[in-house]
Amino acid sequence: MKLSKRILQIHPSATLSISGKSKTMKAEGKPVISFSVGEPDFTSPEAASQAAIEAIKRGESHYTLTPGIKDLREEICNYYKNHFDLDYTADEVIVAPGAKPLLYEALQVLVDPGDEVILFAPAWVSYVEQIHLAGGKEVLVDTISTKFIPSKENIEKVITDKTAGIIINSPNNPTGSMLPEETQKMIAEIASAHNLWIIFDEIYERLSYGAKHVNILNVAPELKEQTILINGASKAYAMTGWRVGWALAPKEVISKINSLQGHLTSNACSIAQWAALGALKGAEADVEKMRQAFAERREVIIKLIREMPYLKIVEPDGAFYAFADIRDCPIPDDVEFCKKLLEEKFIAAVPGTAFFAPGFIRISYASSMDNIKEGMKRLKDFLTNL
Repeated sequence: MKLSKRILQIHPSATLSISGKSKTMKAEGKPVISFSVGEPDFTSPEAASQAAIEAIKRGESHYTLTPGIKDLREEICNYYKNHFDLDYTADEVIVAPGAKPLLYEALQVLVDPGDEVILFAPAWVSYVEQIHLAGGKEVLVDTISTKFIPSKENIEKVITDKTAGIIINSPNNPTGSMLPEETQKMIAEIASAHNLWIIFDEIYERLSYGAKHVNILNVAPELKEQTILINGASKAYAMTGWRVGWALAPKEVISKINSLQGHLTSNACSIAQWAALGALKGAEADVEKMRQAFAERREVIIKLIREMPYLKIVEPDGAFYAFADIRDCPIPDDVEFCKKLLEEKFIAAVPGTAFFAPGFIRISYASSMDNIKEGMKRLKDFLTNL
């Protein structure tokens, strides 16, 4: 059977691949501890579950409007008004089966074949593949040498007449870094000067520790007509399996995304949408409780990593990832390092190569404190015996 060149050029998700392998080993009875998955280990808030149950009892089991139920879109507008003082209307919002499809749809709407899209590396694994699916080309701006914060010089030197836009992810996956206000202002000035669109992926915005999350439109409100905000219920509300994400953008862009989504997935699951509405309305206490738990885990895992030989780490400000530098290890190859770590110590971590950062590993602390302590003990033993 002939397969398309398009699909043959796509690489599978490294995070899902490692997660799958660790699950298989665990099913075989091996004592695997996985730090590979970007998923809160908490159950969904009661407000979400109750809203879903009530929706089922009401018979909300039919297609909704493609952009999502109006009540949810209006509540998303309320959220952005209350949290960021940004004004949106329901027809400037679209709901989808997760934030990932919305990133894909946005890129399909914005990118022509040959267009270049700027990414700040280390970068989440799916951005590049989605850019390729739109016929575009990624242009990576290295931030490793600048402690994961992009510099003006490095951005400006990659801009060409083919540059169409910039993807910003803050808090960042995999590094946990957050872009400060002055950096976002600098990026906004560049985008304005070159008429570039911005996709601002803030899916981890509720998970910050000390440093304050900044929405780019609070820094540069004049960019609203060329900015797409991406967010969702998965990370903030521990609702990954419900598959509900949303985007906010100018009406024209939302209209085009809506047209595309109508041919792909239609609407997000009706019951899941009502659950997300319940979470937005009634789960603030759950969000803060989860954030505090992650903050405690973050402190523990950073302390334990800093006690290990060979490893270095830039302290993360948000999300739930520690991105450790292994370049001084006897095994500096991150892919080989993670392979041996899983085989010998039954610890699953994601190699930095997956995020365009060879010589690093991503460790998710979206895991119990017991697993973190035991896992870091095994990692230290592994390093000590190299």
